[in-house]
Amino acid sequence: MFGVYNSSVRTLILCAFVSAIASAGSLDWPQFGGPHRNFTSDATGLASSWPSSGPKKLWARPLGEGYSGIAIENGVLYTMYRRGDDEVAVALAAATGKTLWEYAYKASAPDLALENGPGPHTTPLIVGDRVCSVGILAQLNCFDKKSGKLAWSKDLYKDFPGSTRMDRGYSSSPILYKNTIILTLGGHGHAVVALNPADGALVWAKNDFGNSPSSPMLINVQGQDQLIAFLDDAGKDSKDLAHGIVAGIDPSNGQLLWTHPHKTSWDLNIAMPVWGDDNILVISSAYGTGARGLKVTLTQTGGKTTVQELWSNNRLRVHHSTMVRVGDYIYGSSGDFGPAPLTAINVKTGEIKWQNRTFPKASFVYADGKFIIVDEDGGVSLALLSPEGVKILSKASLLSNNAWTAPSLAGTKLYIRDRKNIIALDVGQ
Repeated sequence: MFGVYNSSVRTLILCAFVSAIASAGSLDWPQFGGPHRNFTSDATGLASSWPSSGPKKLWARPLGEGYSGIAIENGVLYTMYRRGDDEVAVALAAATGKTLWEYAYKASAPDLALENGPGPHTTPLIVGDRVCSVGILAQLNCFDKKSGKLAWSKDLYKDFPGSTRMDRGYSSSPILYKNTIILTLGGHGHAVVALNPADGALVWAKNDFGNSPSSPMLINVQGQDQLIAFLDDAGKDSKDLAHGIVAGIDPSNGQLLWTHPHKTSWDLNIAMPVWGDDNILVISSAYGTGARGLKVTLTQTGGKTTVQELWSNNRLRVHHSTMVRVGDYIYGSSGDFGPAPLTAINVKTGEIKWQNRTFPKASFVYADGKFIIVDEDGGVSLALLSPEGVKILSKASLLSNNAWTAPSLAGTKLYIRDRKNIIALDVGQ
């Protein structure tokens, strides 16, 4: 089923690793969260204001149902959408929006997924000469990114029996670590798995936890790489609806390094944590749970990880949108089904500096000292956020309701979508 492991495969893996290193300083957006997986970009030259109609529109087109994010590399966009009972992985020309290739396959949505749209939810991952996507039923497809030809495919729920099946569909975006694609699945012995991007072969599978909707991320603790993942610590017979942990895992072999409780109703830990150079990890969830600041360090003898909870605060309850750290403050929309005021919190103390109700629930990216904010009602804004408050530079209504997909920024080109459409904007000076 899978390709033969030979010199060409080894070359592909090397290219994947080089691509990952190069993208960290590039202006592409190769994965969920962008080049640094923290929704920040190294782009400069962004305009300081827009016309009342919004930034220059390069193109707009119907796309199809879904919340999948947009990965970008070398003038090509990669995302996913739904067409009837089919999920579709698609490549679009960044300059025109023209479809370059697409691949459709059957993926009937779970009943609970129909309320707010059946997905897909994950963002494709660019890996060397390939791009990989994961659908709501945990089907992982890896394509030649130029031709769209399917290189290999895995039904993760079938290949790893007992995986956690999400009521609203699989939503955890994969991440690249050196020569492996890492995904969270849940289940006995395979809560987290690492696969070879050349052929999908299993590299390692470890740990006995359930899964949660959040996507994993990588941090570096005093020179040691760690994978951070929200998982579910409840046993199968547990009657406790509030459960969940955040875990630190060795991304090279899956070894569990540490866990810390972060209990959320129905284990709906969705937002991705935020890491800083001061070794503070901030995690936040909705459904009444709130946020915690964790100091993650290594002991001087033995190199074991220690985790100290610095603070907890239930006033920052980020649901499924983004959090971005700038300096000593994190900014995020706090709320689930009601108002979701934009909130600034001090990462060292947990103090809420301010809350602002200008925007509905929103996701955003940060670049060139500015925030580009996309709210769930379809507003697109340019703003300055600081400990002193919010300064709105420009605002326009460009999308429709349920604009829940985080924006993607490649240089000065911004790509946004709602459940039905995708728009390309020039946000440069």
